[in-house]
Amino acid sequence: MLLVNECGDYCFLPIVEFERFIHHALPEHTDNFNKLKSKLFLAQEDIEIAIEKMAAKYRSRKAFLRDFTTLHMLVITLRCNQRCEYCQVSCAEEDAYKYDMPLHVAQKAIDIIFESPSKRLKIEFQGGEPLLNWNVLKQTVLYAEKKAIQKNKNAEFVICTNLTLINEEQLYFCKDHNIHLSTSLDGPKELHDKFRISRLGHSTYDHFYKKLELARRILGYNEVNALMTTTAFSLELLEKIVDKYIDVGMNGIFIRSLNPYGMAAEKSSVLGYSMNDFVEKYIQALKYIMQKNREVFFPEYFAVLLFSRILTPFSTGFVDLQSPAGTGISGVIYDYDGSVFPSDEARMLARMGDRYFCLGNVLSDKYQDIFYGNKLRSIIKNACVEVTPSCAYCVYQAYCGCDPVRNYLETGSEVRSMENSPFCIKHKSIFTELFNILHDKTDWEDAVIWSWITNNPKWVKRNENN
Repeated sequence: MLLVNECGDYCFLPIVEFERFIHHALPEHTDNFNKLKSKLFLAQEDIEIAIEKMAAKYRSRKAFLRDFTTLHMLVITLRCNQRCEYCQVSCAEEDAYKYDMPLHVAQKAIDIIFESPSKRLKIEFQGGEPLLNWNVLKQTVLYAEKKAIQKNKNAEFVICTNLTLINEEQLYFCKDHNIHLSTSLDGPKELHDKFRISRLGHSTYDHFYKKLELARRILGYNEVNALMTTTAFSLELLEKIVDKYIDVGMNGIFIRSLNPYGMAAEKSSVLGYSMNDFVEKYIQALKYIMQKNREVFFPEYFAVLLFSRILTPFSTGFVDLQSPAGTGISGVIYDYDGSVFPSDEARMLARMGDRYFCLGNVLSDKYQDIFYGNKLRSIIKNACVEVTPSCAYCVYQAYCGCDPVRNYLETGSEVRSMENSPFCIKHKSIFTELFNILHDKTDWEDAVIWSWITNNPKWVKRNENN
């Protein structure tokens, strides 16, 4: 039997021992009794001390609330030089300049961003392809750096780019201003070229790889990270995709499922799959990756996030699995016209014609109106797993979260019974498999898991030496 308490501590008990525990018949001074006491499942005369310990852990788990909004995403343009089959935002043609964010809108967004109480801010430039609006991106970085000095805050910058347009001048600017690059790699050449096609109909892999090498030469080998999108085609090739990521020297991989927005929704009959199928293939790939760590340090980042939530009391900052939901209070996105949305998914929904989640606009609304207004308050009020039907009594509640935008898209309501929803099937099934791994793990597997959580390959080497 798996037990999890309010602050995320867990333990396994034999069924007989569990029955004794819930009937207050578990003998004191036994190993199981002491284990339950140390993990704050029970207390004796020290009830106040136990509550204080639990409260401290609970505060750590909810620490993301203290920082409020740290991730701010700017859609600098909707224009793109590629037309990806699974594009979630239905990007615009390369010459559709009306979808560029003007400089005065970008600067107004920066003004709003630096009103956040957080001392450490991440500003992420998205698109479309943000390099197509390079001058505004560049001037926005310079403006934000001045603002950071004025406000005594730290700002980190990320450009989400397909890399194919980047040049040396831009890369040296990124190096001088400590800008990180996040790109897309879907796997081997034939798979990458199948979905990531230029608007002229050309394949993109060779050009992508050439620019990847250029970026690594100027910025440093580990300064460019990549994401992949799992389609029905790539779901059957996850091991080959992992091998490709290792071959090109990526630091790790994040195996993410398809989101039902934009072109991905329109082509779901071709690109989509059941969440049960995704979980099955994901777990197979995860076990394959763990074995690969006998040869090379290579984490699967989604598992890292989930293992971190299970094995440590700390907040991971992963917006998708927070309670209250991270929408708006951990991350927020500014569209090209200044409209503000609590998540990228909410912006995608607006592109599909439904602006229900729009929080305001940087040109007409103040920080207080956007972040303390009735719209965001309503979203957050309805986005706590502790009071969500079926989630309220789920064993994985302490590690999970909810997505009010996804709920609204699928049911027309921000609140729903999560049981049998795609979100629940995915996370509940993966949590179950991860706990199976934790229950049956060898010392070597334990070392791999902790090497991922701490980003320290020496955990595995130390285990091998022992």
